[in-house]
Amino acid sequence: MTVIKKADFIHSVADALQYISYYHPLDFIRAMGAAWERERSPAARDAIAQILVNSRMSAEGHRPICQDTGIVVAFVKVGMDVRWESDQGLQEMVDEGVRRAYTNPANPLRASVVADPAGERRNTRDNTPAIVYTEVVPGDRVEVILAAKGGGSENKSKFAILNPSDSLVDWVVKTVPTMGAGWCPPGILGIGIGGTAEKSMLLAKEALMEPVDLHELRERGPANRIEELRLEIADKVNALGIGAQGLGGLTTVLDVKIRDYPTHAASLPVALIPNCAATRHVHFQLDGSGVAELPVPRLEDWPAVTWEVGRNVRRVNLDTVTPEEAAAWKPGETLLLNGKLLTGRDAAHKRINDLFARGEGLPEGVDFRNRFIYYVGPVDPVGDEVVGPAGPTTSTRMDKFTEMMLARTGLLGMVGKAERGPVAIEAIRKHRAVYLMAVGGAAYLVSKAIRAARVVAFEDLGMEAIYEFEVQDMPVTVAVDSRGESVHQTGPAEWRIRIEEMHTSG
Repeated sequence: MTVIKKADFIHSVADALQYISYYHPLDFIRAMGAAWERERSPAARDAIAQILVNSRMSAEGHRPICQDTGIVVAFVKVGMDVRWESDQGLQEMVDEGVRRAYTNPANPLRASVVADPAGERRNTRDNTPAIVYTEVVPGDRVEVILAAKGGGSENKSKFAILNPSDSLVDWVVKTVPTMGAGWCPPGILGIGIGGTAEKSMLLAKEALMEPVDLHELRERGPANRIEELRLEIADKVNALGIGAQGLGGLTTVLDVKIRDYPTHAASLPVALIPNCAATRHVHFQLDGSGVAELPVPRLEDWPAVTWEVGRNVRRVNLDTVTPEEAAAWKPGETLLLNGKLLTGRDAAHKRINDLFARGEGLPEGVDFRNRFIYYVGPVDPVGDEVVGPAGPTTSTRMDKFTEMMLARTGLLGMVGKAERGPVAIEAIRKHRAVYLMAVGGAAYLVSKAIRAARVVAFEDLGMEAIYEFEVQDMPVTVAVDSRGESVHQTGPAEWRIRIEEMHTSG
């Protein structure tokens, strides 16, 4: 009988979570590199290049790929012939591994988990508890799959119970555009079919843990209905032209992974969960011989992709920029931001809204007049860093606050990731403001443009506090101009037509 020691299990979980914070799975990197090579959209190709360069930098520097280091999901299969040398249950042991990983002083990971989710939403400060699924199976091993699931992609999960005669493919193709770009494509779609409502969701999440192998499937051809569905869905989703970061392009999904399960004759439950450009998961086994050993990838395994600022860029001084200057920026134009900008995301916006509702003003030292706000929750710095990885968060969550911020604070513009909704776009047009987009999934690369950082308000909110960043040549794209034109509408529309023309002519 195999004996698994508590210390070995906890140590392995902690090591694995650190490992996936800075190492992409190599199958994902290869697929992303292939997408970069075939991409014809300049904006999408630039975004993929930033993601790949960021990935290599994270692997070299052992710092998080994305500032959202995720909520931990653990799939644990315990062999029937295993005996535990532990005074704790599996949930407690996984949580201790999470705690150690996320508070590791050499590479602290952002604590994003909040307790009392429908009330106070108090940050647990160590990213516990994890989501743990356990299965008892034959054998004398413990098999563990760990994933760190970011909020931007998890929030785009979809579920439906279709009629048995409905087209699953049609539902997926109709649903993906409703997800916007907050899940940071190109990524992977996990689809669960059958079972019951909760079973299909679990199947979709488990499917995301499988290797990226769509290119191999294309080469050998499908062997069953599930493989046929994978190819059909991937082709039809990519034909939508959504592209990297929703800017329009050839590749929206790198792979489609599907798991199914028998279901009731009257039902067709379908779940859809995306993995983003910060796909993070790892698989290991424990056999009683000690801590799990994880293979260290070689830097040579990353594609030889470089990212440089192009010639046709506009440098912007954030300390002196005027509304008239911002009004001249064109949709899709690349800007390099220099100077000081403030940060703020969900919790900070709510607090500001509450202050105004009580007839109070902004906190002392916070002045948004003719300034920009960056939607971000950074990782804590280490060593000589002024801030840890600090990529953008999904901007649509701040849409309901946009009118308030533009009307009452004098804010000139916003920086975030993905598209803005109709309410926010109308507020931007009304107030002649602008919205700029940074690349999601390039957090470590973005952080290198931040030269100074200090907390100016709401320090108790941790990563959601208001910071002042001083940036140098921070790359962004004009996503919504002062007239309300959005590249997240025009880009995919253009590339949908181009892709159709390519297929017709080909």
